[in-house]
Amino acid sequence: MSAIRAVLTDIEGTTTPIAFVHRVLFPYARQALPSLVGRRADEKPVADALAEVRRLAPDADPLTRLLGWMDEDAKIGPLKTLQGLVWRDGYEAGLLKAEIYPDVSPALRSWTEAGLRIAVYSSGSVEAQHLIFRNGPDGDLTALFDGFFDTGVGAKRDTNSYRTIAGRLGLPPDEILFLSDVEAELDAAAEAGLRCCQLVRPEDGTVASSRHPVAPDFAAVAARFGLPAASSVTPAAVPSAAPTAA
Repeated sequence: MSAIRAVLTDIEGTTTPIAFVHRVLFPYARQALPSLVGRRADEKPVADALAEVRRLAPDADPLTRLLGWMDEDAKIGPLKTLQGLVWRDGYEAGLLKAEIYPDVSPALRSWTEAGLRIAVYSSGSVEAQHLIFRNGPDGDLTALFDGFFDTGVGAKRDTNSYRTIAGRLGLPPDEILFLSDVEAELDAAAEAGLRCCQLVRPEDGTVASSRHPVAPDFAAVAARFGLPAASSVTPAAVPSAAPTAA
């Protein structure tokens, strides 16, 4: 089997607590979005996002439709764009601080120092991804990443999305390890030929997969797949509900 040369990671439930997104980011965006739309409706990229909302929902008030999509946690491009802008304002004003699990940054630093490439694939916009990794407790981590991918490459449960990412990284799929807490995403990535591991964070209540290797944190991922270990992080016990990596 080929050696792993890149790690592709999800964010919510993988590097960042699910509760942070639903307890902090979504409520902040819902509160701040009307003001953003009202103040900057004629500015790019707000104007472009609103035009796309009108195209997708021509019979609805754009703001009402955006708030409805937010309530549904819909993965809609213009909503993700506007949420990213709102969050950027919040981070810059010091009103938001990203939450990242403490095992993440030591592992990412160790892997990049060893020559592994790191990339992100999240349903949140690339802008939102940058904000999380730029404003976390361990400082700006964005320089560690070789690529940021959102649903512009396709849906996260679509096998072709992972083929596209592998192509953009210029690597065979089996040299990429995909980390996510969502079994259906791992299924799609595995079908595309990627190696996979499910993050089963006890804090997030994730149900362990029966089809993929599982790990409780990035230190355990490193131990399971033979990646460089971060000396400051001790691997947690690896759940036994899934088979070992093939």
